[in-house]
Amino acid sequence: MTVLIPFAGLSPVPWKNGGGSTTEIAIGPPDAGFEDFDWRVSLATIEKDGAFSQFPGVDRTLALVEGHGMQLEIDGEPTLVTELDPVVAFDGSSTVLAKLNRGGSTDFNAMTRSDRCYHTFGRRRLSGASTFVARADVTVLFLAEGDALELRNEKERIGLVRFDAVLLDPGSVWKLEAGQGMIFIVDIWYHNEEEDEESYE
Repeated sequence: MTVLIPFAGLSPVPWKNGGGSTTEIAIGPPDAGFEDFDWRVSLATIEKDGAFSQFPGVDRTLALVEGHGMQLEIDGEPTLVTELDPVVAFDGSSTVLAKLNRGGSTDFNAMTRSDRCYHTFGRRRLSGASTFVARADVTVLFLAEGDALELRNEKERIGLVRFDAVLLDPGSVWKLEAGQGMIFIVDIWYHNEEEDEESYE
């Protein structure tokens, strides 16, 4: 089932250290928490330098949405996150320190628990009409830039404004219509238990 997630209906949760806040966009299963989610996508606003929370057993992707980015130190290795190089992937168990570049940063986060599922992350620049195929078990489409985006097919028509997201059914085909914009695409695949068992034989 296609699920529209309006950003205006979501609430940010302040961090305990006072360094920023996180707005959860979607999580699977829907009733999961920090300790037992299979996957999670969120938008974080970072206001101060500091350390990221650790999530052992979780693969993470971070993408810059607004601001001048930051320098991350991931297990002692420096990594710049800027408009020129806005995406970084890392292990959730890593020690990550963030130092902001000239002010606050808004960042999109995708996380998957590695023993249950995995994800890929993509960005697509929009201008006019295009076609999109949801190819994964779960596909999250997030409007990172642009005032509006319309998705439509023979059965549905959905309108998004900036920072809205939508969950798409596997195999569904959509026409996208936007002026200028950018979408983030998170494709999530669950591990096939039968294939996993065969790989150990």
